Amino acid sequence: MYVLRRSARKSRMERTKNESIKEIMGVKGQPDIIDIIQKKRLHWCGHVKMMAAERIPKLIVEWILLERRKRGRPRKTWIEGVQAAVTTRKLEPDHWRNREEWCLVSGRRQ
Repeated sequence: MYVLRRSARKSRMERTKNESIKEIMGVKGQPDIIDIIQKKRLHWCGHVKMMAAERIPKLIVEWILLERRKRGRPRKTWIEGVQAAVTTRKLEPDHWRNREEWCLVSGRRQ
C-alpha cells in the first residue's frame, strides 16, 4: 500500500482508506502482491512434493538444520510460509497428491 499511497500523493495523515487509494490508482479488484506470492509458493510446493525422493530440490526443501540458531527470534523458513498459506486458504496438507485438484485450489489453471 505504501507504493500506491506515494504514487497517489496521499499521506497517512489524510486518513484516506485503502479502497479509495486503490480506486484512484486503478488497481481495484486486482489481487494483492501477498496473494500472488502465496499462489506461487503453493504452486512450487506442489511441484516439489510431486518430485522423486532423490531429486535435489526436494532434498533441500525437506532438509533440517542440525546446528544451533543465532540469538533472537528465528527467521521464518520457506516451509513455514507455505504452511501459513495452506492454513489461510483452508487447504488440506495432502491436497497436492491429486494434480488437477491441487492446480484448482492453489490458484494455478491447467
